[in-house]
Amino acid sequence: MLEEYQNSAYTRFMHRHFFTFAILQSYSLIKVTMNLASSVNTILSILTILGQIFAVYIFIVLILGKRSHKILGKPFLLLERHGILFGFLVALISMLGSLTYSDILGYEPCKLCWFQRIFMYPQVFLLGLALFRKERFIVPYALLLAVIGEIVALYHYIVQLGFFPAPCSVSGYSITCSKVFTLQYGYITIPLMAFTAFILIIFGMLFSKKE
Repeated sequence: MLEEYQNSAYTRFMHRHFFTFAILQSYSLIKVTMNLASSVNTILSILTILGQIFAVYIFIVLILGKRSHKILGKPFLLLERHGILFGFLVALISMLGSLTYSDILGYEPCKLCWFQRIFMYPQVFLLGLALFRKERFIVPYALLLAVIGEIVALYHYIVQLGFFPAPCSVSGYSITCSKVFTLQYGYITIPLMAFTAFILIIFGMLFSKKE
């Protein structure tokens, strides 16, 4: 009799507090996800800014014709020696970042996002294999993928800014291409991150020599 009473009391207790437990657990999960999203956004945004600074520096040195300068030309020497490794690391970070956004944080990629992935993800395996085998013949193919991906990423960013209408609307599991999941430092969105990554890969391929 006592055992039946204890069981029924436990059942009533669980029924009363089930929703409380569920709400607290959901709140904890949301809080962890928000903290993770904030950390990922901050890290990738900082890497994007550093990449943009590097790209602008390369442009300025090229315009000034100082590529052979003893000090100003050092980044070019690094790209000549380790251009494929540089491109591989940029592609790898980009792939892991985009997978984190979609598969962990739940940011659903749009059609233009998928196009950018098509031109980014193969770079990891192509450049990784070229790096492993110490071959450079893959450079023109990686360069072509990066140039096309850069154009798509730039177009996507312009769409997000509202200068062009979104070429894709909500359909099935795809969201509209104008959706902005994150905006860091007033201008950095995911397509701009991709655009910066493609630019860096292009530089790595253009200036790389035999590893």
